[in-house]
Amino acid sequence: MSNSWKGRCLCGSVQYQAAGASLAQLICHCRDCQRASGSAGLPVVVVRASEFSFEGEVRSHTITGGSGMPTTRSFCAHCGSLLFGTPHHAPEIVTIYAGTLDEPSQFRAEFAQFTSERYQLDAREPGIAQHSGRAP
Repeated sequence: MSNSWKGRCLCGSVQYQAAGASLAQLICHCRDCQRASGSAGLPVVVVRASEFSFEGEVRSHTITGGSGMPTTRSFCAHCGSLLFGTPHHAPEIVTIYAGTLDEPSQFRAEFAQFTSERYQLDAREPGIAQHSGRAP
């Protein structure tokens, strides 16, 4: 596991970093994560809040997450990129949304959760055409 996590939003106005190894790496398929990300599942890197920092202007929105507990999601105030979350039931952690990592290849899912809520938007189906670039 990596000992450093760095990332940014789409426009580059917000950058974050976390030192230390991840506590977990997972894909969450709860409906809250689906709606927040606009995808079938949200790849998440869990880090210690004490090792996490960011620079730039973020906006936040708090809602009851898939766990049934409040969670705050933070996004860039300029481009709207979803960047990280802070679950209220575990204030000692921050959840980094792996799609915003500078080196997304660092992400290695260890497990998936709320798989009962996973559905066809998950396009990694072996029976559909796969294109390494733009589809013809």
